[in-house]
Amino acid sequence: MKTFGFAGWSGSGKTTLIEKLIPRFTRRGLKVSLIKHAHHSFDVDQPGKDSYRHRHAGASEVLVTSSRRWVLMHELRGAQEPSFEEQVKHLSPCDLLIVEGFKHAPIPKLEVWRAVTGEPLLHPNDSHIVAIASDSKVETRLPLLELDDDAGIADFILKHLKLA
Repeated sequence: MKTFGFAGWSGSGKTTLIEKLIPRFTRRGLKVSLIKHAHHSFDVDQPGKDSYRHRHAGASEVLVTSSRRWVLMHELRGAQEPSFEEQVKHLSPCDLLIVEGFKHAPIPKLEVWRAVTGEPLLHPNDSHIVAIASDSKVETRLPLLELDDDAGIADFILKHLKLA
């Protein structure tokens, strides 16, 4: 399984770019999975549903399954958040694992940067960033990719991971 991450500040366009790249990878026959680190408390369950009620009653894990999908919800209940490496172990094998949000994971990453966010570049402080995708000119020694060129970005990632 090859792993590639996307780093950038909120509002930089990471999710939109990933949404464009996944179909490009799957059309090439790759099985793609994604792991996203969310901020603090989030919920994928809906109040009133059985799984929500069971989780709030105290269940540590709730697995909901159907003929089309399944999801496993695990409540930490005060325990420390598992490491990136521990989280990856929960995923089924795939050709390409896309990672969004684990800024400190030691994996190759594309920095998605837009000047309008007002935030500084991450790459000077992250040696795992291998290229930058931006809608602006950026002074860097790293490869600079046009943010709107999802085909070129997909090609870069596949070549970098030796999947092309």
